[in-house]
Amino acid sequence: MFNLIKPFYPLVLTASQNNPESAHLQLLKTLNIVDLTRNTVGGRWLISQLDKSFCVYDPRLKQTLWGLTFDNPVGLAAGCDKNGMAAAIWSHLGFGLAELGAVTLHPQSGNPHPRLFRLPLDKAVLNRLGANNLGAEKIAQTLGKIWQHNPRTIPIGINLCNSKITPLEKAAKDYVESFRYLEDKADYFVINVSSPNTPGLRELQEREQLKTILQKLQNANERQKPIFIKIAPDLDWEMIATIIELAQAHKLSGIVATNTTIKREGLTTNILPETGNKIQEEAGGISGLPIRDLSTEIIRFIYQKTQGKLPIIGVGGIFTPEDAWDKITAGASLLQLYTGWIYQGPWIIPQILTGLGKKLEQEGLLHISQAIGIRANTGVCK
Repeated sequence: MFNLIKPFYPLVLTASQNNPESAHLQLLKTLNIVDLTRNTVGGRWLISQLDKSFCVYDPRLKQTLWGLTFDNPVGLAAGCDKNGMAAAIWSHLGFGLAELGAVTLHPQSGNPHPRLFRLPLDKAVLNRLGANNLGAEKIAQTLGKIWQHNPRTIPIGINLCNSKITPLEKAAKDYVESFRYLEDKADYFVINVSSPNTPGLRELQEREQLKTILQKLQNANERQKPIFIKIAPDLDWEMIATIIELAQAHKLSGIVATNTTIKREGLTTNILPETGNKIQEEAGGISGLPIRDLSTEIIRFIYQKTQGKLPIIGVGGIFTPEDAWDKITAGASLLQLYTGWIYQGPWIIPQILTGLGKKLEQEGLLHISQAIGIRANTGVCK
């Protein structure tokens, strides 16, 4: 069993390492090797042990949404597996869905190093990676080979981002071309207009820019794949209401709430040790515990504004079953996490799933769908 868990040590220990990005890449390479050797005797045994260690099967957590079956509501957020290296392994780590990317049309190396930092005092991560990825065409080829040998067992999403070299006025074409490469390689797509790490990207959340992107993407969506939009936690309520209106007008499947924040208020971390600079001076987005409550309030706001008719994928600061429950009862149908997984390792998934089952029992509910939005009216939303 030690050899089984040893590959995950880089993940758990990255909070105290000087090069967390390198450790994370090593983890993905390890998971890729597990996938490539799954048809050997040792590989089959390892996959079975992963299933036993991290997968929780509870029919009360199973849902069918947009014609897709989710065995549980806890997914992997975008940003972890940018190139799909471990696309076929996430289901064996207990996830009910996984979102790959962000993927851009053109390959890009991202921002200069160092660009990924742990903030352990805040249970947070500061990242300014800059959507580093191999590009839509290459990733489509990678996923094509993976799915040929190992058909998807959980819904897989792809997060689409505008290429850094593409002018904002041509962003719609960039998104559409990426979508066409990847359309048959994933089950749903997320329009990322909210990352703080691509210059100008958040300007695409403005009404006219976003309207054009949504319209052209839906025109290209001949197979009727579910399409979502991922929003920033730093928007005011009026802007969120505008995005809700556009999402409904263009028949999006839902909203992913939320991305990372550029705010620095309330952090315990003052100086970033790797650079010696004040945290307020450091560029990038912060994920994890600092955005937990804000993202939950935004989920509640969206649920209230749409009367629960526009599904929400809740993201931001999920570390415990209570965190997950708060987002579900605020209005999220599904959840995603990444930072919590970095700090607590893969054991966080069975812990949350088991905890959600106990929450259902405590509340006298028979199914997770009955919990969605039951406390959407308890918060104070504008």
